[in-house]
Amino acid sequence: MNSPQRQSHLQGLMFSLAILFLAASTAQAGEIKGKVTASGMRSAKNIAVYIDAIPGKTFEAPAKHVVMDQKHLEFVPHVLVVLKGTAVDFVNSDATLHNVFWPDIGGNRKLARNLGTWPQGQHKSFAFDNLGAAPLLCNVHPEMSGYVVVVPTPYFAVTDSSGNYEIKDVPPGKYTLKTWSEEGKPVSESVDVSGASTTANLTVKR
Repeated sequence: MNSPQRQSHLQGLMFSLAILFLAASTAQAGEIKGKVTASGMRSAKNIAVYIDAIPGKTFEAPAKHVVMDQKHLEFVPHVLVVLKGTAVDFVNSDATLHNVFWPDIGGNRKLARNLGTWPQGQHKSFAFDNLGAAPLLCNVHPEMSGYVVVVPTPYFAVTDSSGNYEIKDVPPGKYTLKTWSEEGKPVSESVDVSGASTTANLTVKR
């Protein structure tokens, strides 16, 4: 085999090995899914379920911004969960002025922020570098409310109208699963992701 052929063969072999490694890594990732039952609350919808901080592991915030819209006089989505450090674009899609502010993050009033007021079609961005829930308000429309929930890992989900949730691409390991909700008390539960799918049903009480 001459030199160009050998080089081509080696490149092909390395590419094949990379594909096999990627496939093996993907196959190892599992999911956590289940149902959240709401006790004494109006609904099990819009409850954040996430894996708490993992000792010895840090996660880089995504380069891509996520969007919190103001549409039909509502924050959309009502609950937005993001990894710590993620930049959120606050968009105004209504034909009226909107404002965005939060009085605290995780109860810390020193983290209060007012982004100002702007018209339809414009947006402002903010990177959330502190863990906890930021209750969103609009001082132009006091009936509006929403939340940005900042969590320490990229493994999270928000429950649907029936309380179902699904967290994908979770590496094998033992973790602490936590919840956040607008009305209920937080819940913690240990989970062991050792297979393709792990079920964890939770009950959140008011």
